[in-house]
Amino acid sequence: MGAIHEGHLSLVREAKNRCSPVVASVFVNPAQFGPAEDLSKYPRPFEADRAALEAAGVDYLFVPSVAEMYPKGFSTSVSVEGLGDRLEGRSRPNHFRGVATVVLKLFEIVQPSFAFFGRKDAQQQAVIRRMARDLNLTVEIVTCPIIRGPDGLALSSRNAYLNRDARRAATVLHRALQALREQIQGGERDIARLLVALRASIVAEAAAILDYAEIVDADSFEPVVNLRGACYAVLAAKIDGTRLIDNALIEEGAANTFTVTL
Repeated sequence: MGAIHEGHLSLVREAKNRCSPVVASVFVNPAQFGPAEDLSKYPRPFEADRAALEAAGVDYLFVPSVAEMYPKGFSTSVSVEGLGDRLEGRSRPNHFRGVATVVLKLFEIVQPSFAFFGRKDAQQQAVIRRMARDLNLTVEIVTCPIIRGPDGLALSSRNAYLNRDARRAATVLHRALQALREQIQGGERDIARLLVALRASIVAEAAAILDYAEIVDADSFEPVVNLRGACYAVLAAKIDGTRLIDNALIEEGAANTFTVTL
């Protein structure tokens, strides 16, 4: 959706390693914003975005208008039921309907062989993968690592809303996930205890209003009872009015060992 940062550019680099030509789209999608969300003020530095994408080696930039994507009389949408109703879907009703609809349109217009997304929006990746599987799309969805600032904060276009104090407070999300990793690597396996500590880490920050902190199955995003297979620890909180998300990927290895990737 624009406001290009190093996280976006890392996707371009991965695409260039695997594909030619590389196409990027910039479209602030109104269908994925709720009525009280930040559509009107969402950053739109288009010339800077264009220059950054060109410098990174994008071959084609697709910048449709709202009227082009949603012409008069548009009445079709895509819903990934169940998966799209949890966590982000619960907090932001119809958000994933807007995401799935616009992504399917972009896939149909561009016809990519591969599509690259950042892992910060982990539930979004799961929704898009499920949509692609259910609708027999031929595009391969590639999820790329989270890119973080020196302070650990996951890069996001909405970070531009944070002043210095709010930015410092926002690092609580990363610090909470770091503490979770230390607990798991130290042998803790009880989900309830892990969640109590994870939530306590965030609410201890006065500027943070916790929306959710959960450990969920990496495919279904349903809460897990036991650590096994692949899971996500997923977080959402408002920091001085700015809603941010983050996650850690928890993967089971041999002999009840786990790796936690932030």
